[in-house]
Amino acid sequence: MKLGLGTVQFGLDYGVSNRGAKTPLSEVVRILRLAASSGMRVLDTAAGYGESETVLGCSLPERHDFAIVTKTPALRADAIDDHHIERVRESFQRSLTLLKQDSLYCLLVHRAEDLLSTQGERLMQTLLEFKHRGLIQKVGVSVYNAAQIDAVLARHPLDLVQLPVNVFDQRLIGSGHLAKLKRAGVEIHVRSVFLQGLLLMPQDAVPAYFAPIRDHLAKYREFQKSAGLTTLQASLGFVMSVPELDHVIVGVNTAEQLQEILAVRTAPVDAQFMAQFALTDPAMLEPSLWKLA
Repeated sequence: MKLGLGTVQFGLDYGVSNRGAKTPLSEVVRILRLAASSGMRVLDTAAGYGESETVLGCSLPERHDFAIVTKTPALRADAIDDHHIERVRESFQRSLTLLKQDSLYCLLVHRAEDLLSTQGERLMQTLLEFKHRGLIQKVGVSVYNAAQIDAVLARHPLDLVQLPVNVFDQRLIGSGHLAKLKRAGVEIHVRSVFLQGLLLMPQDAVPAYFAPIRDHLAKYREFQKSAGLTTLQASLGFVMSVPELDHVIVGVNTAEQLQEILAVRTAPVDAQFMAQFALTDPAMLEPSLWKLA
């Protein structure tokens, strides 16, 4: 199945539209059971997602068919040295322990700049060592933009890239970078499908920070209504229709939310028609730049 399950909500209070706390353990169990029974196979987590790995380790059955993806800690260093490599090794071993797994599907470098720093090759070689030892099947990186994709591909071998795509953020489609990754044989996982919930929020609940695109949001809502689509159908249908994407990572707080997503996943939306809703301003598209307080 193309849908994968993001688990940041299991460990953190996450998302512009999330008015509650992190997902309770009992609800995580319900979500995972539904995901498994529906054929979802990818679980996306990270060492930096609060208690997410711990919660998954307590909630997953001993035997399961999920392919688990986790991430390295953000090193934020100008040059990779022995200390940073040891941090990565310790973090990965901790991830295996918390998740109660002998091996994982993929380990992503959480911060692309770590691979691009001086001696970034040492970090990649460490991940390749994990792969050679059978601790992971794939090595990858999480990116935000085209420049990072170009720079990482020029220096490192990659099996998998995780990146943002949604109705408003179509930059990597327009630039041809999704096609470039597929030509290189790279598996693509897409995140930020709902732009942290912004694309699903009622117009009157949108934070004041997004005033510059309020008219754009209204235009998008008008299209949805005229097409007879819900906000969920339009947003999810768009990314599911992008052919280069191997897995679409969605996050939920309840099993009911996941059930709603599963019910509409087969409603495709013309990706070319949706190009009219693309934006380019990083301040609106990249949550790390948002100033909501």
